[in-house]
Amino acid sequence: MSDKMKNLITRAITGVFFVAAVVTCFLRPEAMIFLFALVTGLTVWEFTGIVNNIENVSVNRFLSTVAAVYFFLGMAGYCSGIVPSAVFIPYLLTVVYMFISELYTKAPNSINNWAYTMLSQMYIALPFSTINVLAFNATPDGNVAYNYMIPLCVFIFLWANDTGAYCSGSLFGKHKLFPRVS
Repeated sequence: MSDKMKNLITRAITGVFFVAAVVTCFLRPEAMIFLFALVTGLTVWEFTGIVNNIENVSVNRFLSTVAAVYFFLGMAGYCSGIVPSAVFIPYLLTVVYMFISELYTKAPNSINNWAYTMLSQMYIALPFSTINVLAFNATPDGNVAYNYMIPLCVFIFLWANDTGAYCSGSLFGKHKLFPRVS
């Protein structure tokens, strides 16, 4: 069996398990919130680890990860109608703390550190948190209802796009469009 075929089989098996996990988690709001809070935390942890490998960059991995997960959970609570908007005050105070604390470190480029910290929040935590905005909708009677169809459709479109790009790239891609990225 060729390496391409093994790679395709491995990707297909991994994809089936991933799709099953995501589709299953969308059936219950608690499962969706738990899974994506976990994914948010792991993703921010990985991102901050990567940027900490850049020369003269030092991001507080723990605080960035906790802040991102808190933001995701706060957004879930707010969108589902469980908590008031005041839930975001601790998050905002944490962001202010991270900014002010960077000003007093002796890091070579403290603003750069803070920028990477905020990038983890805007690049990872904010997009994952919008899943809650899509999943929890106000009903005409003023209540909040959980609807998994909109966020699930977003994932289905993403999966279809990625699968199409992979297949067309494997079949027709002789030359990479962006060698630095591909």
